[in-house]
Amino acid sequence: MKFLDQSKIYIASGKGGKGCVSFRREKYVEFGGPNGGDGGKGGDIVFVTDPNLNTLIDFRYQQHFKAKKGEDGKGQNKTGANGKDLIIKVPPGTEIYNENKEVLLADLTQTDQKIILAKGGKGGLGNTNFKSSTNRAPRQFTSGEDKQDMYVWLSLKLFADIGIVGKPNAGKSTLLSKISGATPKIADYPFTTVHPILGVLRKSDEEIVIADIPGLIEGAHEGKGLGDQFLAHIERCKVILHVIDSSQVNIVEDYITIEKELKKYGKNLTKKKKLLALSKIDLSEEKVMKISNEIEKKFNIKPILFSSFSKKGIKDLELELFKACDKLND
Repeated sequence: MKFLDQSKIYIASGKGGKGCVSFRREKYVEFGGPNGGDGGKGGDIVFVTDPNLNTLIDFRYQQHFKAKKGEDGKGQNKTGANGKDLIIKVPPGTEIYNENKEVLLADLTQTDQKIILAKGGKGGLGNTNFKSSTNRAPRQFTSGEDKQDMYVWLSLKLFADIGIVGKPNAGKSTLLSKISGATPKIADYPFTTVHPILGVLRKSDEEIVIADIPGLIEGAHEGKGLGDQFLAHIERCKVILHVIDSSQVNIVEDYITIEKELKKYGKNLTKKKKLLALSKIDLSEEKVMKISNEIEKKFNIKPILFSSFSKKGIKDLELELFKACDKLND
């Protein structure tokens, strides 16, 4: 398994070290007095975004993360060493929720963004801190603060400029393989794409990131097919590209079905900028032109016509994608 977009993990910061009870005892040195040092601070749990990551697969194999505790204080007023912070690297776009998935604790959207989710405990006080004119030989000390621990959910929403949606076998994966270096699984049966695939389309010194979302069918919001769990990955997309198989009988109905599923999912997906593309146009060009005119008249959106097999219309589609993302150099 190469892709994982949700994972539950346990995190625990380090406990603070105990303060020390100690007295100075040196030969030929009078006025000894207390010299117990403080305990060290426990390590923090720090989440950091790493731009080289685009999946949570590492958390499939490790779910428990514990920072080091602070060392206890020592004599001669020596403070214990602080516990080392534990750095947890996650992909940009990772959301962190509480154990019940009800409270969003952090939304890590920036590259190299850092957040401390569990702070290490403070170190305890040594007996030196309790010395006074009336208490020359204190034996008091404090224990270090306890650790902070919790279970949290990590949820990944990929960052992409373009999110490709459509019914199974509409030609989404084939298109992605033609315009980018991505190598998605392609076959002549439904649901060959079982998780989002990212690809990069480059033109001169500009590039856009494209996400191929597993196919949707009617009732996906109710869990039918692969459900709509992967639609979370287009919440951050700038543009949604509908790809519809022009060789199908009910092309208009297919478009309406996908639109309904996006609307029922919510999250303002229907308000995003949209492009509509008809694939496999080399199978029936006359039919495609008729359907294209019908769609433009009915929905006020002009479809982009292309064929991944003959590559007809691919350049026009790439141009429209760059225009939609405002990344076309004049």
